[in-house]
Amino acid sequence: METLFAAVRTLLIIGILGVVVFRIFRIIRPFETGLVERLGKYNREAKSGLNIVIPGLERIIIVDMREQVIDVPPQEVITKDNVTITVDAIIYYEPTDPRKLVYNVGDFMTAATKLAQTNLRNVVGDLELDAALTSRETINTQLKLILDDATDKWGTRVVRVEIQRIDPPQDVQDSMNKVMKAERDRRAAVTEAEGLKRAAILTAEGRKESQVLDASGEAEALKQVADAQKYEKIAIAEGEAKAIEKVFEAIHKGNPTNDLIAIKYLESLEKVANGKATKIFLPADLSATLGSIGAVAELFKDTDEKSSDKPGKK
Repeated sequence: METLFAAVRTLLIIGILGVVVFRIFRIIRPFETGLVERLGKYNREAKSGLNIVIPGLERIIIVDMREQVIDVPPQEVITKDNVTITVDAIIYYEPTDPRKLVYNVGDFMTAATKLAQTNLRNVVGDLELDAALTSRETINTQLKLILDDATDKWGTRVVRVEIQRIDPPQDVQDSMNKVMKAERDRRAAVTEAEGLKRAAILTAEGRKESQVLDASGEAEALKQVADAQKYEKIAIAEGEAKAIEKVFEAIHKGNPTNDLIAIKYLESLEKVANGKATKIFLPADLSATLGSIGAVAELFKDTDEKSSDKPGKK
């Protein structure tokens, strides 16, 4: 029996020693900070690692120093133009002073939530519905500044505030959807009209350019034809001029007599008379020409007389 009591006593002693050791040695993680109170009064701050706390005399309070999130519940807010909307938000904060966070506020989460709801109503209530729907960044910035200033004495820093949703009433949503649909239809009609206008302009410009190119091509063709005709006439004239020069040169080298010139002149008149022309223009020095013809006639006459005077002819 005594042996049983001894064993129980030994187990109790070991258990008490284990509890005491567990209460004396406290391990604090890297993202935590400990506040040690001795006899109900703040004594010191315990850093991460192994810390010794005297059981019965000292108590340690662990504070998580990581960034935390507060989900602000949805609430109804009346805008400046008297539209009731439902708004909720999320607050991101981090502790900066564990002593203030523990001793300056009893329930930080509740206090921060109520503070955010109140200021959210104030900020959104100063805006009209359209501004509230399109100014989320402005609301976030204003609310962050207000909460950061108010929670500074609680040993925290508000990192950012995000508005999750802003929901207007169903009838307002229906009206907004109709407005947006009408606006999209209007933009579609404008875009289509601009497309048709642009297509018509491009078609007209293409037709204009085609006509200009056609006219330019025709003008160039006429110019080339005219140049070709001009070169042809020049070549013919140059050829005739050279031919005349050659004939003139040959005539002068041959030293023709007046009789030969008169005969050639009569041949030319014969060719002119055989044409289809109804009028024949004679040169102004017709008398000289006739004189030459008369001389030729006398020449032929003398020749005939001489032939008749020869012996053997009657």
